[in-house]
Amino acid sequence: MTRILSLTTTAWRSFYQSQMAALEHADIEFTTLPVPGEHRALEDDVQRRTPADYVRYLPQVLREARGEYDVVHANYGLTAPFAVAASMLPTIDLPVVCTLWGGEYRNNQFEPLIRRATAHADRVIVPSKAMADRVDRPCDVIPFPVDTDLFRPIPTATAREHVGWDSTETNAETEAKPKAETNTQTQPQTERERIVLFPYAPSRDEKNYPLAKRVVDDLRDELDYPISLRTVANQPYEEMPYYLNAADAVLLTSRFESGPMTIKEATACNTPVVSRDVGFAREVLTDVPNAAVASDDAALRTHLAALLETGESADGRAAFTDYTVETMGSRLRTVYAQCLRETEAAQ
Repeated sequence: MTRILSLTTTAWRSFYQSQMAALEHADIEFTTLPVPGEHRALEDDVQRRTPADYVRYLPQVLREARGEYDVVHANYGLTAPFAVAASMLPTIDLPVVCTLWGGEYRNNQFEPLIRRATAHADRVIVPSKAMADRVDRPCDVIPFPVDTDLFRPIPTATAREHVGWDSTETNAETEAKPKAETNTQTQPQTERERIVLFPYAPSRDEKNYPLAKRVVDDLRDELDYPISLRTVANQPYEEMPYYLNAADAVLLTSRFESGPMTIKEATACNTPVVSRDVGFAREVLTDVPNAAVASDDAALRTHLAALLETGESADGRAAFTDYTVETMGSRLRTVYAQCLRETEAAQ
């Protein structure tokens, strides 16, 4: 059985959790070793690790890597230097697989260090073609899967009640139907507040909350029904489907992305998505009804207004039949096996 030492900055991230589920499905043993401290975006601030946290991490990695492992897998570029350091010790000598998440090469003061460490990895994994284009070496593109059992259509009224959002919908019979059943029908929209969800903490600069706020503020002046912009951050992973289903549309205004996974998760809930043309947004949304990718701010407003006006669902669940944890587990197993064969051949 293959044994993996998995290094990560944030073990609680949904996409990292899905990777761990994929390894379990593939019958691969793993141990997660997170960086001490915590980096988390709060509503109006960002809690950051200190250099001391990373100094404490190095001896932890070197000590743990002496265990019975076959591969050390660095998740996110900041853990790559520690994986490479462990692999270079004669008493350890483990092959290194590095998964990049997307923010490593964007406004990152540690980018030179991350690039050097990534160059020493035996294999590099990225979650999207957009990310692969930014890495100056061959990569294995392995998308993070969507748990379609968790992210599924939920009746809007049920979702709003669950998350504590007031709903003034006047047609209770329509609201009681799951979104998947109302894809081809225009919903009554008189007097009901439309909720636009920005699914991140406003403090995350790369997610560009000010643009989302401007878009919704402009629409308030143009449309004749109430619109609210709501944010959500640091909620338990299992709660996110309720927030996504409680919204009439999800608005993504990121300055840059390698994903984001929220696009896939919202679409798996059949919730309309309007996104800037970042990451894999166009790749995922092009063939999804009642979803849109916008090239500029004006297009964001136009597309969002149109989706709010129709009130129709996105009907995008079928797009994710290939994004399963089983598929990811199989592909990770293949990468590990190839990595081990290449290492043995080089010895």
